[in-house]
Amino acid sequence: MPTRAHLPGLAATVVAVALSMVAAEAIGLSSLVWGVVLGALLVNLAAPARVPIEPLESGFTFAAKKLLRVGIVLLGFRLSFDEVKSLGFDGAAAVVVVVLATFFGVQLLAKLMGLPSGLGLLVATGYSICGASAVAAMQPLSDADEEETAYAIGLVTLCGSLSILVLPALGNLIDLSVETFGTWVGAGVHDVGQVTATASAYDEASLATATLVKLTRVVLLAPMVALVGLSVRRRAKATADGEAADVQLPPIVPLFVVLFIVAIGIRATGWLSDDALGWIKDAEKLFLTAGMFGLGAGVRFARLRRLGGRPLVLGLASWVVVAGLALGAALVTT
Repeated sequence: MPTRAHLPGLAATVVAVALSMVAAEAIGLSSLVWGVVLGALLVNLAAPARVPIEPLESGFTFAAKKLLRVGIVLLGFRLSFDEVKSLGFDGAAAVVVVVLATFFGVQLLAKLMGLPSGLGLLVATGYSICGASAVAAMQPLSDADEEETAYAIGLVTLCGSLSILVLPALGNLIDLSVETFGTWVGAGVHDVGQVTATASAYDEASLATATLVKLTRVVLLAPMVALVGLSVRRRAKATADGEAADVQLPPIVPLFVVLFIVAIGIRATGWLSDDALGWIKDAEKLFLTAGMFGLGAGVRFARLRRLGGRPLVLGLASWVVVAGLALGAALVTT
């Protein structure tokens, strides 16, 4: 629960969320992206302007850690196992193959380019699962700092936005059916909003298939986090061998991911009305935007510059690879 020390930062977070929503409506891009941008601008412009930011920092940290996880839990209410089953075995298998190939392939590219493993893990997660939300879910299990996390979110945003422009043109060029294009977009574009925009730009009829395939990828968030959590736990245990017996090992699956799975299960029962699901979706966006603002407030541009241009090369190369894998899967299964 927040304490009195958190209140100034949380009040600023509320204002930032409102501004992010207005910017998303008026200019475009997701409110999550605007949250990161506003957080980063605030803390980096405060120092030159001699505006004290320290009283706000504990509230920003609370937003980045606690509120963000609430948003990820609420994301689970978007999903339904019945919807995923309707994709069929071949379609679901193709999605899993693309996700795994992307997840491990992007990390391999990052390693070959000499980039930090934490950054590679976050980029791989964002590209393979569900964009900025997946980056945020995986961040506690990575050794990435705030700058690397922001860079991963930036790459997801950039390349997902490029997809909106490029993929419909390519789809028309090679004359894809609406079902094939929807499968391609659902398997290869990062964020849910970007999937919707890309499919709609091609043909509204492709939107249903794109959304179904995309939500199937989102379901894989929990097992992917569990896989990484198990790996981190094993490494921590190996490091702790021979040391004090009270060394605390990280959980295999963080509590908020368990609650994410519970949310999917509740949605599958059909207990919730469409109105209730609509309210939950709105709350999800508010909490995720608040969390992204908190993450952005941890970014320092001076430290971000040390990463150089290699992450951008990683992001663009990974985008091409993911799009190619997804297109191959779409052509095989439709």
